[in-house]
Amino acid sequence: MRKRHKGVNYAKYGYIFSIPFVLGFLVFTLYPLGYTAVLAFTDFSGAASLISGEMNILDDPFENFSMLLFDNQLFWTSITNTFRIWLTNFIPQIVLALLLTAWFTNNRNKIRGQGLFKVLFYMPNIITAGSIAVLFGAFFAFPLGPANHILSLLGVENHPFNFTASPAASQNIIAFIQFWMWYGYTMLILIAGVLGINPELYEVAEIDGANGIQKFFFVTLPNLKTVLLFTVVTSIVGGITMFDIPWLFNQGGPVNSTTTVSLFIYNLAFTGRLRYNVAAAASILVFLMIAALSVAVFYLLRDKDAAQLKKEERALRRALKAEMKGVQGNG
Repeated sequence: MRKRHKGVNYAKYGYIFSIPFVLGFLVFTLYPLGYTAVLAFTDFSGAASLISGEMNILDDPFENFSMLLFDNQLFWTSITNTFRIWLTNFIPQIVLALLLTAWFTNNRNKIRGQGLFKVLFYMPNIITAGSIAVLFGAFFAFPLGPANHILSLLGVENHPFNFTASPAASQNIIAFIQFWMWYGYTMLILIAGVLGINPELYEVAEIDGANGIQKFFFVTLPNLKTVLLFTVVTSIVGGITMFDIPWLFNQGGPVNSTTTVSLFIYNLAFTGRLRYNVAAAASILVFLMIAALSVAVFYLLRDKDAAQLKKEERALRRALKAEMKGVQGNG
């Protein structure tokens, strides 16, 4: 009689190895999210609430939200600052990344040392935000920073110029820092997307007489929709939650011109009157804002042909079901 051997169940090891991640997610992500959602509808604020741990649901559960939306001008200022800084850095970032992508992926360009160029372009992204903030803070220091020294060499009359005391200059510097840190990352993502496009599409375009610009706009960009969607959504999330550079560079000043919405939430929760409940409400509003913008981007960058095909398939299915019901009724 042949002895039957038991098979080894390897699935259980996968579950065992996933336990640390699941525990970390529950403790450090899911619980804080749930706790923040509850705080937004309570009166939990101040050192006394923090020590006692007591919280009560407000008579008007949406009081914190209405206060932010209708009675707090700084909240709207922080949102305006956030979008202004994000747009100022994202538009040139995506344009430069696309140009570099077209340059690196064009087979006619025999570029030597491509790997070195890519490393150099990506390098700002791996430098810590604290180091970059200190670097640019020293560069634009008043009155003896290198930037003012350059202005004196160029013969500019209004120097030394206090960059950190100017709202417009501070916003533009932070936008430039964000652009400088992330354009290399965006470029690598786009290059990976281009390398995934079927080369036969480019061969067909060449046979049809398309030049490099036409191939870029009619072959590359349409096939990069998914990658561009990923890039835009992640940039929106990163832009709206921007905190480290504005705080480290100028602490949100001058006159709150670089106070982003994340810095506004930090100041509510951890400075002044420790308004944890209002900060939690602001966090939920920011989450809803990110979700709405992401849905809008998904809709704008959707594959219209695929969407139309699905719509036609659904209409055909409904027509077939109606026809089958009619046949069964007549039977």
